[in-house]
Amino acid sequence: MSDLQRDFVGYGRNPPDPKWPGGARLALNFVMNYEEGSEPSIQDGEDSSETWFTESSGLNTGVKGRDLAAEGLFEYGSRVGFWRVMRLFQERSLPATIYGCALALERNPDACEAIRESGFDVCSHGWRWIQHYQLSEEQEREHIRKAVESLERTTGVRPQGWYCRYSPSVNTRRLLVEEGGFTYDSDYYGDELPFWTQVSGKPHLIIPYSLTNNDGQFAAGVSTGSQWFSFLKDAFDMLYKEGETQPKMMSVGLHLRLVGHPARAAALERFLDYVLSFPDVWITRRIDIANHWQSVHPARTLGVGHE
Repeated sequence: MSDLQRDFVGYGRNPPDPKWPGGARLALNFVMNYEEGSEPSIQDGEDSSETWFTESSGLNTGVKGRDLAAEGLFEYGSRVGFWRVMRLFQERSLPATIYGCALALERNPDACEAIRESGFDVCSHGWRWIQHYQLSEEQEREHIRKAVESLERTTGVRPQGWYCRYSPSVNTRRLLVEEGGFTYDSDYYGDELPFWTQVSGKPHLIIPYSLTNNDGQFAAGVSTGSQWFSFLKDAFDMLYKEGETQPKMMSVGLHLRLVGHPARAAALERFLDYVLSFPDVWITRRIDIANHWQSVHPARTLGVGHE
């Protein structure tokens, strides 16, 4: 798969054995999206307040100027949801990955301190939670640079991964390689295993993400925590069963202003306890998956793209 070429074949009927540590059937990664404070807003130069992935997702309320309700729905994620979700993971000594929007983290130093103390890895979720495909190439290059500088300053570690909001531009992956320092990006939804591609003549690692195993389902028809738990459980059970012969990876996306609410957090808590009851599951950080893949399946042995 070159920079822009589509690949409809992938690994096909013969996916590689990931050889996950300890012979695990499944690599399971939880992602906490920290976006609150970087979303489109009047204060930051947009002409409206963002409402997406909140209780008012998709509603056109006709508010002129600042939508204070929308702002409060986002602020819940950083003021309350973040701390509740962090507690659920830390009570169980579980690792997770932070998809961190740089400007959002700048606006909450206490959260940055908690992330540093947690040992969670931070994947850059951009300078702001905006559509990168609407940026010019030069604007996007500057956003990538600013995100790297900011996250290194606020979290103490340079981000090694990258994930855009929804969709990258046609330039994103090339600009990441141009910037350098990235181990992987997750701007892809079409597989359940990492794979290598080639960008500007260089091998580049893709760790696919999921919009399906994601609390964004609450903005798309799922209305109760029990429904969401059942959905995640079915996904986990299928992958765990398949993993006896063909181990895979599962990503679970969490948004603090969504799953951070009590009724939804209860479903997350139930799912965490459920997966902990199984042997042979590697619950891990995203950077650990990337480093494992580089070590066990380096680009020189698998080539680039799927094989």
